[in-house]
Amino acid sequence: MSDAAAMPTRTMRGLLNARRGRNGRIHWTDVFTYLYLTFGIFLMFGPVIWLTMSSFKTSSALLEFPPTFLPLGQIEVQVEGYDKPLPLFDATLEDGTVRQLAQVRRIGIISQMVDPANPGEKYKVPINQRTEVREFRMAWDNYRDPLERFDFTRYLYNSVVVTIVATLVTLLINSMAAYGLAIYEFRGRGAIMMFVIGTLMIPITIILVPVYLVVTSMGMINSLWAVILPGAATPTGVFLLRQYMLTIPKDLIEAARMDRASEWAIYWKVVLPLAMPAIAVLAIFSIMWRWNDFLWPLIVLNRSEVYTLQVGLNAFQGELDVQWHYILAMTVVTLIPVTLVFAFLQKFITTGIASSGMK
Repeated sequence: MSDAAAMPTRTMRGLLNARRGRNGRIHWTDVFTYLYLTFGIFLMFGPVIWLTMSSFKTSSALLEFPPTFLPLGQIEVQVEGYDKPLPLFDATLEDGTVRQLAQVRRIGIISQMVDPANPGEKYKVPINQRTEVREFRMAWDNYRDPLERFDFTRYLYNSVVVTIVATLVTLLINSMAAYGLAIYEFRGRGAIMMFVIGTLMIPITIILVPVYLVVTSMGMINSLWAVILPGAATPTGVFLLRQYMLTIPKDLIEAARMDRASEWAIYWKVVLPLAMPAIAVLAIFSIMWRWNDFLWPLIVLNRSEVYTLQVGLNAFQGELDVQWHYILAMTVVTLIPVTLVFAFLQKFITTGIASSGMK
């Protein structure tokens, strides 16, 4: 094994085996550190795991209190003489014995029940004397129904198109602006950069109305371009890329110009390849921004066929009823692409942010 491959192993092993006490003994600070890290991992991943498990529960199971961690479903049995399967309960009878009975119907606080093995025996059991018989069951219909019945496949397609196109446009515009502010030296360059940074302090809610009027005048309402174009130029992206491009040696730019390379060739073949770590970071940010955007698409998209995934989720929240089982399932679906992108591009995050001066 090479030294480069062995180094991460030794580092991880040394981290796990590190002790502050003498002779390798565990110090109280070691215990505190491990407890702190365990608590931090629980805070980060606990809600995500709970969300994923809850997405497989039925609508009735989500309303239960106290809630259960695992998706459990009530067992139903087919009883002779009844057309539909009957729910199974552990019922406590008057003599104190506990038997598994199937509920035929419920009248008030009394359940009419039968013995599945002997349907001729009928019982009347108070509802507080019965307990559901459950088993581990995953409600895959929570995922299947929205994709088949509610046109969520179309919403998913719209979100993918918006995210990919908007990210490409954002990278192109922001990198060109950063190239001009980092490579060229001209009067007022510092003032322009301060103006760009100053726009970071403007809340998005202040510019919603002006941007909406511009989009309306251009006839882009109910079009995916109304979601793609308004956020194409971001001050965060310009600042991040500009700070990274300042670290590129000027000698490379001058050498390319001496070889009679055009400014576009220098930008496309010299600067962009060297700025790939920062571009990857901006790509991750842009994907997260566009994929999770809800307010602006909700304003400019009024037809269901152009809804993005986040706006489509809002359709399950009615005035009198909220379909939580569908909302949770589709929320898990929306998390998958962002998680995959972050997993593949995470190696660029530390390098890109550290070199660009962002904190």
